[in-house]
Amino acid sequence: MEKKNIDWSNLGFAYMKTDYRYVSNFKDGAWDDGILTQDDMVTISECAGVLQYSQSVFEGLKAYTTEDGRIVTFRPDLNAERMVNSAKRLEMPVFPADRFVDAVVQTVKANAAYVPPYGSGATLYIRPYMFGSNPVIGVKPADEYQFRVFTTPVGPYFKGGAKPITIRVCDFDRAAPHGTGHIKAGLNYAMSLHAIVDAHNQGFDENMYLDAATRTKVEETGGANFIFITKDNKLVTPKSNSILPSITRRSLEYVAEKYLGMEVEEREVFFEEVPEFAECGLCGTAAVISPVGKIVDHGKEICFPSGMEAMGPVTQKLYDTLTGIQMGRIEAPEGWIKVIE
Repeated sequence: MEKKNIDWSNLGFAYMKTDYRYVSNFKDGAWDDGILTQDDMVTISECAGVLQYSQSVFEGLKAYTTEDGRIVTFRPDLNAERMVNSAKRLEMPVFPADRFVDAVVQTVKANAAYVPPYGSGATLYIRPYMFGSNPVIGVKPADEYQFRVFTTPVGPYFKGGAKPITIRVCDFDRAAPHGTGHIKAGLNYAMSLHAIVDAHNQGFDENMYLDAATRTKVEETGGANFIFITKDNKLVTPKSNSILPSITRRSLEYVAEKYLGMEVEEREVFFEEVPEFAECGLCGTAAVISPVGKIVDHGKEICFPSGMEAMGPVTQKLYDTLTGIQMGRIEAPEGWIKVIE
């Protein structure tokens, strides 16, 4: 398929309408067959459950053009599994995992002309999401739902390379110990918006949230998990029941152990340990890894040895290996790459 006439190398990380999206509706206890449509408008009641009580979950993944010209996605089965868990927690009907993957494949294939070419630095971002669509005025789950998938071509999250960022220890709590921090619900992100705007106004790039119960342990940021590298090159990631199980983080843990021969620890990370780490990063779909150069704790600076100029050496190896797998330059573990065409 001939590619669209887009300046791929100058794309930002923003929405661009593509030709097709996938839509399936849940009504009378069952999902319909689903369709691809060119209509990008969502029409719902003014009293729809999503508008009244925020019944909404979503996912995010990408499609890539590999070095040998194939269009692929990265571990969509894990996104499907995570959406199943998110839906259950918000009393929403489960969209079957196999249908989720099929919907992603259909949508990417229909928009293949928007998948950026290899080497452009751009990718096709994929957004599956689900919401309560029928009128709900009493506080209860909706009876009808819509599942949708749209795509948009995006440039690299960081123009000119991933420069280390500065984050602050946040006074706000991201999630309660027995709340919804472990699922990908829109309401979690809405709760983080004031904190991130405030952080930006104060000159910081992101927030570090500590656990709400004791405020002694590292959790995550508003939209990414933390990774730390010890001075003896061990990968450490925070473990908590109230952080999102990042697919990128889980993949980096595997890459560290199986490809780079590193020791990996997923455990509680106490904030008092943070100054002892050699490198720090945030991991997620958009940027893969965002290096952290400095953490500010109410005026007290924690500066990592990796510095403010570039990714730390171990973080760079992790980044290069995982992106190499995604782009087809490095052989992937079985089942990680879903070939679209």
